[in-house]
Amino acid sequence: MYGLDLAGVKAKSSVLDQTAMVVITAVLSTVVVTDLKKWTHRLRPNGSSYTSFPSGHTATAFAAAEMLNQEFRDNSPWIGYAGYAVATATGVLRMYNNMHWVSDVVAGAGFGILSTKLTYLIYPKLKKLLGINKNEFNISPSYQNHQLGYKLEYKFKSNH
Repeated sequence: MYGLDLAGVKAKSSVLDQTAMVVITAVLSTVVVTDLKKWTHRLRPNGSSYTSFPSGHTATAFAAAEMLNQEFRDNSPWIGYAGYAVATATGVLRMYNNMHWVSDVVAGAGFGILSTKLTYLIYPKLKKLLGINKNEFNISPSYQNHQLGYKLEYKFKSNH
């Protein structure tokens, strides 16, 4: 998504909004997938662990594919199709490598897509509720002690 932004492909949202929605989607998807893995305690096909259901890799891939679809479908639906092709390949490879059952991959795909759709539904309301404005919010990269990172700053409005 960021590569397309840098290449000048017109997205639906600003890079700042995209970043916020990536974070929200990742949190939603990770919480659901992690909790379900613990709750279902399903053995992987290869017998390596009891974390088979649902597929986290597939959830992440389909969440990203749906985000590409949401951001760029007005410009070209083929961008979303390409994202879904890569996400489908991810799920197929998880099964091929004996890490997941079909139901794990299908559930992961569903949770990934739903996480992104929910994010696009709630983010505008959350942004309005918090009064976020691009002039009050700043993201900057950082490098310290051989570690890459980023700093988020938000300037709260004063009623004085």
